Amino acid sequence: MKTNIIIFDGECNLCNGVVGWLLQLVPVESFEFVAFQSPTGQRMLSQHGFPTKELTTVILFDEDGPHTHSDGFLKIVSKIPKWKLVATLLAFIPRIIRDTIYRLASRNRVKWFGKSKTCTVSF
Repeated sequence: MKTNIIIFDGECNLCNGVVGWLLQLVPVESFEFVAFQSPTGQRMLSQHGFPTKELTTVILFDEDGPHTHSDGFLKIVSKIPKWKLVATLLAFIPRIIRDTIYRLASRNRVKWFGKSKTCTVSF
């Protein structure tokens, strides 16, 4: 399996915005972006025991396996040279606090940012 695969919600404006931000910051080969709604996303989620009906977290699959919630996001950010220090500093915040904030944003992301009919990456 290719490393640094990011599974995200292709219908979420916040998720699409983050993917667009990453595409501007890193070389295209740094990450592979897979919408969870796509056949590849559904297959990967199923193979790794994640729910396939709804995605409540971005998931990074790298050489160490899957990373979710705030750990996944920080792991993604840490792979961007200019943002590595920010990710390192944010990692000092206890996970329970980071994940509480992450879950709050995840639950409200569509209400706050809306839903898109198009995805940043093609299926």
